Amino acid sequence: MLEKRLEQGLYTLWIKPLTANSEGNRLQLFAPNEFVASWVRERLLDIVRDAAQELTGRRMELSVSVRHNDTPIVQAVPGVGSALPAARAPLAVRPRRAEEPGLALPLDYTPRPIANTRWRFSFDDFVVGPCNELACAASKGLCNDALAADHLFLSAGPGLGKTHLLQAIGRQLSLHSNRVRPNIACLSAEEFATRLVLAIKAREAARFKTEFRESVDVLLLEDIHFFQGKGKLQDELLLTLKALQSRGCKVVLTSSFLPRELNEVDPQLVSCFASGFLALMDTPDFATREKIVRSKAKSLQVQVPDDVTDLLAERLTTDIRQLESCLNNLVLKARLLGRRITPELALQVLENYADQTATPGVERIVGFICKTYGIGEDELRSKSRCQQTVLARNTAFYLCRKHTDLSLAAIGERLGRKHSTVLKGIINVEREINRQTPLGRQISSVVNRLS
Repeated sequence: MLEKRLEQGLYTLWIKPLTANSEGNRLQLFAPNEFVASWVRERLLDIVRDAAQELTGRRMELSVSVRHNDTPIVQAVPGVGSALPAARAPLAVRPRRAEEPGLALPLDYTPRPIANTRWRFSFDDFVVGPCNELACAASKGLCNDALAADHLFLSAGPGLGKTHLLQAIGRQLSLHSNRVRPNIACLSAEEFATRLVLAIKAREAARFKTEFRESVDVLLLEDIHFFQGKGKLQDELLLTLKALQSRGCKVVLTSSFLPRELNEVDPQLVSCFASGFLALMDTPDFATREKIVRSKAKSLQVQVPDDVTDLLAERLTTDIRQLESCLNNLVLKARLLGRRITPELALQVLENYADQTATPGVERIVGFICKTYGIGEDELRSKSRCQQTVLARNTAFYLCRKHTDLSLAAIGERLGRKHSTVLKGIINVEREINRQTPLGRQISSVVNRLS
């Protein structure tokens, strides 16, 4: 029964090595070592208890301990699939070999890549904006062979859609591959490392390498910055990537950092990371955040007023996950209380989330300035010398310098001006503010409203 309920690798690694004794309503499980016993206690005890109750028709008291040579054993837990014994019947226990470590893992562990068939996301529910359109296009191109590379590296901060695109790629390739059942391994870098370590301890490293290097058709690996400072794991990953590359397999890697920003990583591995197409995903602008809220509201089958949409998009600027979570909580709270979704209710929910408006980005500053001075973005970036436009432009320079880490040259590039023009505009604004002139007080009011 447990073999049918659990994933094969999970069952083989953690359940199969267990043995059991049954007395009345008490079921004792025995593990080969404390490592396995602790893992089963923390993660699988409820599943085993439910299976035992279903088989016996009564609630069983479970305990998990380490098996010793003198521990009487009735049968292995896999036998729960038939019937639990009513009496003890001691069986021989295989003695531990001298060279086995005290916390050795089961030696019949068979490491296999994780074939993820429960894809959570697709391209259809990915909201595209200027911040991620290149990454989305590259991801789709990898799936339909329109991208002139088999390797894709997605870089973005937390909560900006890396996992969404990775899952969408897996879904698309699994549905439209030229193979009936492509072998797609989708896992985190930490999971890859853990599986390798477990395989080595179980003396199955050769089989692990064969599975990943020769059987995998697509490798989707998240958060590769985990390998920083882990030399031996880097060696294995490098050889795996080279083997997949030589076979023409598709590889997608994600990280919060670009390859050149990684520390304590072998230069060859950095070169391998950068050998494919690099796509950077930025913080979504205000319009994209609005689209995300509306898209999520549609999936929740709820109408969210425009003023609430604007409020959420204005307050939660740097993390899409928080934005979607906030909307989920707002909708749930409104339903539980039987109330309409209003800005007042939204503000109550927003109190539970970190205020992300303290450091506005360039896009938010530009949008705020255009709205405040009643001009369009094209006019702000134009060569116009209209007094109102120049004032708006200089204020934008000042705010970008105050709230972002961009250099003067980078600010000028974003707003279509030279480094010297940006510097001159900032000096003019600071002079007016310091002198407390009427114009300076006006500028101060605008600056304070943004803050």
